[in-house]
Order: sequence, then C-alpha cells, then structure tokens
Amino acid sequence: MSYSHLSFSTIFAMRRLPSLSALRAFEAAARHGSFKQAANELAVTPTAISHQIRLLEEYTGLCLFERQVRKVILTDAGVELYPVLRDGFNAFEAVLQQLGKPLARRRVIISTTNAFMARWLAPRVTGFQKLHPEIDLELHASDQAVDLGADVADVAIRYGRGPYPGMVVEELFTDCFAPVSSPQLGPIGLADMNQLSLIDFKWTHEHPLNPTWKNWFAAAGLPWKARQGQLLFSDEGHAIQATLAGQGIALLSLELVADDIAAGRLTQPFGPSIPGHTYHLVRSAGHVPAPHVDSALAWLRSQIHGPANPSAQS
Repeated sequence: MSYSHLSFSTIFAMRRLPSLSALRAFEAAARHGSFKQAANELAVTPTAISHQIRLLEEYTGLCLFERQVRKVILTDAGVELYPVLRDGFNAFEAVLQQLGKPLARRRVIISTTNAFMARWLAPRVTGFQKLHPEIDLELHASDQAVDLGADVADVAIRYGRGPYPGMVVEELFTDCFAPVSSPQLGPIGLADMNQLSLIDFKWTHEHPLNPTWKNWFAAAGLPWKARQGQLLFSDEGHAIQATLAGQGIALLSLELVADDIAAGRLTQPFGPSIPGHTYHLVRSAGHVPAPHVDSALAWLRSQIHGPANPSAQS
C-alpha cells in the first residue's frame, strides 16, 4: 500500500494512536509539572491542555496526573509514558531539523578542562575535521563544570569521580601521575628529591585522593614536609610549561604529557606512579543526541585507543 497521497495526520490515525495534540499536551505538562506552563509553551489555554490530557486518559483508561492546587504530579502510569514521548519528540525534532536545513552547517560544542583541552583534545581536532568536514567544532575550556541542560555545550569531558546526576555518563580512562622533568636537569634519582624544586598546581576541588606530592611521597615511602623553593601554579597547564622549561620536577598526568615524553622533551626519571581520577564523557540525559553530535561522540571514543601521534589520528 502506498502512503504518498495520505496526510501525516491520516497516517498517524491509522497507527491506532491517540491524537498528536494529546500526546504533545501530555509531554509538555509532564516536563513542566504544570498545565499552565504547558499551555504557554504550546500557545493554547490551560483548559485546552486539561481537555487533551483527559482525552489521553480516556484512551488509555489510566490516570496520568495527580492534580494538585498549583502543580500536577505524574502517576506511575504517567512516569512510564513520559520518557517514551520525550525521547520520541526529541528524535522527531533532530530529524526534522536535519531535513529542513540540508545545507546548514552543523556545530558541536565540546567542553572540558583547560589542561585536557590544551594537552589532549586540541592537538587531535584536525583528525575530526578531516573525517567530518561538514561539522564545525566549538571547543569550550573551563575547570568549572558547565550546565549541559542549559545547552551551553553538547558534550563534556569531565575529570573526577562523579556522580553526574541527570547525565548519560561513559568512562573514558583513568590517568596516573608520576614525577616528570626536563632533560635539561640531567639524570635524576630519588636521592636528588631534596635538592629539586617541586612544581605543583592547585586542584579545583580538594579531595583526599587527589594525586598530590604529599600522596606521592607517601607512596614512595619518603618523609613529606613542606619546603621552600616550591613552585605553585593555579593552572595545571602552566605547571607543565614550567616543567618543560626546566624549572624543576613536577607530578604530572602521564596521559597529558605522553607526547612530550615520546618526543624527548620530558622524561619520567623514576617512579612510583600513583592513580589520578577518571575522565568521563557526559551528555544531558534529557536529549537524544542529533546525528552530528553522535559523530563527535564516536570520534572521541575512537581517540582513546587510537595511534599515539595525534597528528596521525583521524
């Protein structure tokens, strides 16, 4: 049977579904927790929203909302129905936007920490551009977590232990920290620690398991005491730059300085290494990612196990 001559509403009715107006009214009311706010969004009256909800309840034979004075609360049946409709409407929107603007360029905003942006993500973006020339990347660097629910960014790479409520979370990798120095300082051993300037940086969030010099000294079985001549930076990237300049020895993420070690600009003179935190790929649980965002997500995942040389990655 050909459907080419039928209207969308006719096809919708043929699927034995309630009216699209009723489903839209329910999804908006469930999202806002209010018939009035749903009415404002859909440019109808609260009475019209209430009428559509009642039609849907008659169709299902179930009560979908508990009506209260200033708000409405989903019943168990409403809770079960809401995410199905929410995800469906999000998917409709994504596809229709893609169909409606076939020539428009797509943009993906990725947010992550300053150090991860500079040392890991930025050197790799050429590979994404070669793979997806039709998609623009906007890179947002901040050590404070952005609100993905407010559409500040499509995707974020967050560093820590979570939890990340309201997010879809994928673990990327856990890094480790070890003493790192410039070859300019010459051969260095554990016995030289008392004569070296320790390069350090402030953590945005205090945590007892942060990979700090104090924790490294404990892992190495060495006595720890605060010393003069310590270089303390507010930014991890600046600590890396000071280490490259031969200003002392730093406890750094081996993941973020892997290319410098491979190129001989830095060395890891001795251990032990201690665990850092975990990098997570996160996005809002309230949105189904559009195809161009999915492409960025797939590319980010591929980089974890890609070649060591970022310029060769695609």
